Amino acid sequence: MSKTTFFKRIALTAVAALGLGMLSVAPSQAVAGTATITVTAGSASVTSGASNETTTAATVSVSALVTATTDTYSVSVVRSGTVPTGGSAVAFRFAVADTSTSVNSVIKDVATAASGGDRGVSTAVSSLGYNNSQGDPNLKYESTTTFTATGSQGYQLTTSAAPSEIGATFGILVDTNTTRVAGTYTFTVLVQAYNSGAVVANSLQSATVTFTINDTAENVAAASGTIDPSKTTAILNAGTSVGQIADSDTSVLATASNTTRATIRVRTYTSAGLRAPESVTVTITGPGLVGTSAGVYGKSITTAADGDDTFLIRSDGTAGTASIVVKTTTVTFPAKSISFYAATPSTITVSTYRPVIAVGSATSDVVRATIKDADGIVWGGTAYIYSADPTIASSATPAQCTFSSALGVHQCPVQGKLKGTANLKVIDASTVAAAEVTSEATSVRVSTGIATTATISFDKATYAPGEKAQLRVSILDQEGLAMPQGTVTAAFAAALVSNVAFGSGSDSLANSANIVLDGATSAASNTNAGHDTFIVYMPMQAGTVTVTGIGSVGLAASGRVAVSGSATVVVPVDPAVAAAQASAEAASDAALEAIDAANAATDAANLAAEAADAATVAAEEARDAADAATAAVEALAGEVATLMAALKAQITTLAKTVAKIAKKVKA
Repeated sequence: MSKTTFFKRIALTAVAALGLGMLSVAPSQAVAGTATITVTAGSASVTSGASNETTTAATVSVSALVTATTDTYSVSVVRSGTVPTGGSAVAFRFAVADTSTSVNSVIKDVATAASGGDRGVSTAVSSLGYNNSQGDPNLKYESTTTFTATGSQGYQLTTSAAPSEIGATFGILVDTNTTRVAGTYTFTVLVQAYNSGAVVANSLQSATVTFTINDTAENVAAASGTIDPSKTTAILNAGTSVGQIADSDTSVLATASNTTRATIRVRTYTSAGLRAPESVTVTITGPGLVGTSAGVYGKSITTAADGDDTFLIRSDGTAGTASIVVKTTTVTFPAKSISFYAATPSTITVSTYRPVIAVGSATSDVVRATIKDADGIVWGGTAYIYSADPTIASSATPAQCTFSSALGVHQCPVQGKLKGTANLKVIDASTVAAAEVTSEATSVRVSTGIATTATISFDKATYAPGEKAQLRVSILDQEGLAMPQGTVTAAFAAALVSNVAFGSGSDSLANSANIVLDGATSAASNTNAGHDTFIVYMPMQAGTVTVTGIGSVGLAASGRVAVSGSATVVVPVDPAVAAAQASAEAASDAALEAIDAANAATDAANLAAEAADAATVAAEEARDAADAATAAVEALAGEVATLMAALKAQITTLAKTVAKIAKKVKA
């Protein structure tokens, strides 16, 4: 039975008023025995059960003036004209939609009219639609049988009181369960007048109405669409999944197998975003094979494609990294890569992702292991973790880790048992004895601490105006150690308060009285192990930003005190202004140095002048002394000359005396 039924919009008066291309085959002034027939074309989708088919059905409206209750009209519809190829078996239904012309209108199914069987569709009946198997409030009565190209369907229209204007609106709909074929179908509506059961001569009237089953937009595009390269996609997915919207980081086992290791979904679209076919070639260089669901595999596969195709990737026994190029008629995509790792790994590097855990059930993703084969390719096989301190955490029996292709790591669970620090290792086998590669140990602390004190801090000491910042709240145990992941209810007496409002986009502090501690540190998700991290944007003005809170009942009594954390907003100097200021300061310094030099030169000049004056005085004194010396020399010379003359005279006298003596002696 069809769910594609109809029709609040098709009351006869509304259709006539809108004038939607209606066809009338009788005079506008109806007389007894002559009916007015109005038809409108209908449509539906080739997709079964479209929700809007009620309002797009073909309609047939019939009205007439009757003078006696024995006046009746048969209203029937048959298929006519050319049927679309393959559409002869498409089933339709002929349904009553409205009887609003008169409350005296009575409609009977043709099959029961001879026996007087009223189908209960008179508008005088309060339970209109009770025969509607689809539960559609717009449909008053639905025919009990379908009709195809070889059948017909009809009703009898009469009255419960005369004279009266009677009428009804009928709809032609596609049966829900039929196989639909796109195309246009033609129907002939026949209206025959009767009087007391006898045919009224020359009263047969007819009208033609069409119904179009529209193909899907995708099928239309597939037949004639033009590919839009910007809307054509090729997505590499791990495993058999095809639902990704971006390429996956894919690392798969290199061992030769018929198992689908990865898929590439190629979709070609028109500018309207509709699927359309285009030839697709997928070529793999390096390890691996590419194929289709038909079971054909090779290094390069070309298919005619249908607009949405999935290509399958298998391993061929060779380890390494493969390059995959997808090329359609209009688009060649950048090469995609897929790693085929060896069956046995070469190295295992571990790190602790959640440094503190609580006693209890196993906590996931505590230790992360990066495992690679001899070629340095991420190894995605099954890895296990075991404890060297099984009384504190986990056990000596290895537990399986989970491989994340997106992160390229194995995420390993750890169960806390007893307060203390445990060392753990990751291996490539389910037992220690079977392991071929074992990692170094990494430690995890198991905490049984009690939330005791709170601290508030920022991730930096200084920020620029409006800069993104992390406001971190940590809860420490009685030993001053970080607490494991969890919620500390009522850690503060009220929400934390900042002395300056943070900028737009900041996390709200409204619920910060309850602190949710993160177990791991992740820059991508803005989390810090042992902290509740709030992302805030600093105010635009310079100054100190201080966030305060008062510890409450969620903490031990000793921690119920006021705590705060501060950071400074510093307004940076504009480089041009800074350069100008530096230039001005340099010029000022140079000027001051020049003044100092000038002052020094003046002082030196003054000293030189004083020295010159002193030299002049000294010269004058020297000249006077020289004059005096000259005079003294001259006087002395005179005296010497006098003395010399006297001496000479004495010598002469002496010589004469000696000569006399000698002369006497010789004598």
